[in-house]
Amino acid sequence: MSDNVGLSTPRGSGTSGYVQRNLAHLRPRDRAAPYNTKDLDSFKHRQRQPDKEILEHDRKREVEVKVFELRDQLEDEGVDEEEIDKRCDALRKELQEKMNKGGRDVGPRKPLKAHQVHELADAKIKESERLRNALKISKDYEEGSHWRRQEERLRKATERDSSAQKDGD
Repeated sequence: MSDNVGLSTPRGSGTSGYVQRNLAHLRPRDRAAPYNTKDLDSFKHRQRQPDKEILEHDRKREVEVKVFELRDQLEDEGVDEEEIDKRCDALRKELQEKMNKGGRDVGPRKPLKAHQVHELADAKIKESERLRNALKISKDYEEGSHWRRQEERLRKATERDSSAQKDGD
């Protein structure tokens, strides 16, 4: 065998002597941390903000889908083209007024799909806001602030105790 790889001779080994690379071998990575451990702000949870223009586009698209469904239904019924246009315009105006008022269909909501990232982000923000209001958590609440206040109280108490001991001596 050449290059000192594998068996010197395949005789008596029960193999063909063909040498393959081990594709399952994981090479050791460098020992450095993949993130900056000094920047603790990067570990804070940041809520993904939805793109308002995409959400608005999807709402307008829902309106146009309903208008198109009405148009298709009326064409199948054989209604005159002018009457179809008139009814479609009326439905479009009605749906746009509902949308502008902020009134969504109160009926059962369809679950959002994974590709609807902006709708999911918007729903998550609203859910977090409802939860925050239900638990009466202030808007300026900072995660972990309780522990800092507790540490400050403990530090002040030890300072008072040490100053009391110095005054007593």
